[in-house]
Amino acid sequence: MELLLLSNSATHGRPYLDHALSAVRDILRGVDELVFVPYALADHDGYTATVRAALAPLGVSVVGAHTSSALQSAQAIFVGGGNTFRLVKTLQVNGQLDVIRDLVRGGTPYLGSSAGTNLAGPSLRTSNDMPIVQPPSFGTLGLVPFQLNPHYLDPDPRSTHQGETRELRITEFLEENDVPVLGLREGTWLRLRGESLTLDGIPAGARLFRRGAAPAEFASGSDLSELMTVTPRFDVHQ
Repeated sequence: MELLLLSNSATHGRPYLDHALSAVRDILRGVDELVFVPYALADHDGYTATVRAALAPLGVSVVGAHTSSALQSAQAIFVGGGNTFRLVKTLQVNGQLDVIRDLVRGGTPYLGSSAGTNLAGPSLRTSNDMPIVQPPSFGTLGLVPFQLNPHYLDPDPRSTHQGETRELRITEFLEENDVPVLGLREGTWLRLRGESLTLDGIPAGARLFRRGAAPAEFASGSDLSELMTVTPRFDVHQ
């Protein structure tokens, strides 16, 4: 498989996708038309137009999955960020989740950002989003066998805020489920080429959580291929 999983698509002070444009260019090499899945936001047409403008300099045209049947023959697929629950419900109800999974496992390049990155794991359970809708199940694409948490924020020891930290919420997840969770900090992404998985992006890196172990730090450039061999165990039915 060919995957590019971005923690975020927008970075302060830079145009949409600009911070990761070299990685986007790499995975879309030889692609002249991409199918964009805009379901994580309500304005499908506006969202698709944003992606179309961002990819125009690469010579890649963009077709919205909501406007045509092009998904079945897509050269590449990009699933954008927004609300993961809305995204998953729409794909499941439309019958498109299985279509995307089969295409990507068959070699179609997959680009995801934020909610689209959540979608690449086995479940949406480590999303940061509110459940604004109820999908038929929490099951997602399962392209990688570990959970993802885009936009990961480290605990701030100076903060007086008494609410749950991201670390605590992931710890709670691991109390009920035995599957690694990779927290992707802003500006980072994963690149899968076959069985080779690499962490890339700005030096902030990522944080890996496992049941019964202290969180592990990984810097940009780290080889995370070992994560492709894990077996997820969910203690609650999806």
